[in-house]
Amino acid sequence: MKKSLMALGTALMLGGTATAQKVTFEEFDLDNGLHVVLHQDNSAPVVITSVMYHVGAKDEQPNRTGFAHFFEHLLFEGTKNIGKGEWFKLVTANGGNNNANTTDDRTYYYEVFPSNNLELAIWMESERLMHPVIDQKGVDTQNEVVKEEKRLRVDNQPYGNLIKAVKENMFKVHPYKWTTIGEMEHLDAATLEEFLAFNKKFYVPNNAVLVIAGQFDKAQAKEWVKKYFSPIPKGAPVTRQKVEEAPITKEFKATWQDPNIQIPMLVASYRTPSMKTRDARVLDMISAYLSDGKSSKLYKKIVDDKKMALQIGAFNYSQEDYGMYLIYGLPMGENTTESILKEIDEEIVKMQNELISEKDFQKLQNKFESNYVSNNASVEGIADNLATYYMLYGDINLINTEIDIYRSITREEIRDIAKKYLNSNQRMILDYVPAKDKAQN
Repeated sequence: MKKSLMALGTALMLGGTATAQKVTFEEFDLDNGLHVVLHQDNSAPVVITSVMYHVGAKDEQPNRTGFAHFFEHLLFEGTKNIGKGEWFKLVTANGGNNNANTTDDRTYYYEVFPSNNLELAIWMESERLMHPVIDQKGVDTQNEVVKEEKRLRVDNQPYGNLIKAVKENMFKVHPYKWTTIGEMEHLDAATLEEFLAFNKKFYVPNNAVLVIAGQFDKAQAKEWVKKYFSPIPKGAPVTRQKVEEAPITKEFKATWQDPNIQIPMLVASYRTPSMKTRDARVLDMISAYLSDGKSSKLYKKIVDDKKMALQIGAFNYSQEDYGMYLIYGLPMGENTTESILKEIDEEIVKMQNELISEKDFQKLQNKFESNYVSNNASVEGIADNLATYYMLYGDINLINTEIDIYRSITREEIRDIAKKYLNSNQRMILDYVPAKDKAQN
């Protein structure tokens, strides 16, 4: 009884925290199609101005991969009114910082400034959209930057090509089959006209959401947004063809050789549904149950107790159209990838046939409550979440309600979703091995 009361108290405490974290926001559209979201937070004198464009690696051509990520770099080169190399100087001189990132589904830019520099931030993002300078000199400069990034973060990094190895085998027709950073020969072969066309197609106000979050005056912010963004002409509607993959009905194998590793890695990969689905959220909980932390089932069994692996992990790689559920392990000593897979499969089968314990289930619920609070704990996190839920999920209020989906997931659902997606006939087994001749695939 005492334990039950303690558990109830914990749940109420976490629930109260989550409710207190409710995010308020205001939305409106400009005539050119730009969606604007305002979130006021006066707890600190800072303001975040961010723009998310609905363009990522999946919007590229098979022989021109890497364009979306390339633009993440290219659009810091300068604009009609911001000289080449002056962007970062302007930001730092005014007490700010900025960055950008790209995924298969979207590109995200943001600035963090003292709150008295909001107009500067709005103007700079409008400049990026309205007056970018895209010339051959800038393309050549950023081409070298991207090549160096690929060498550093991918080609010369142990297991750096893991996601590439998985994606190109898991997807046969969908553009998720290539990586966000793309292939350097595609960027080398691209013409300036192709870069200009990509910008004209995707970098338009009706393919973007602007989020302002932090300490600011709403009326003034709206005035500046309209002043700087309204003159930007609306672009042609961005249309996307829906590409569907045939279901995986038979286990298949693939191999990748990496010259930077000495220990082979086992990877089991299952194709999963869009991150917008309830099933994807259940898979999030399954991955936490299996491998989140040293007390998780796979880690405790395979790494701690049996000492068969140096590392073990599982994660739900969720995306807008599809996801992948990956389980990986690094064998230790005389153990093999096959023996690790056997142990993994035993845990999955157990989960498919038995309900997880009430104790483990409560632990999961507490973990996701905590994640919810921490994800909205900073103004930067809230800005990112508002843009993501609006752009990729089509429901901005998920910033407040997605936690209710996780709260409503049952032990029975965890069992049933494991049974639905994590079967041996629905997966690829990848042998990620040291390169014999030091030549990469």
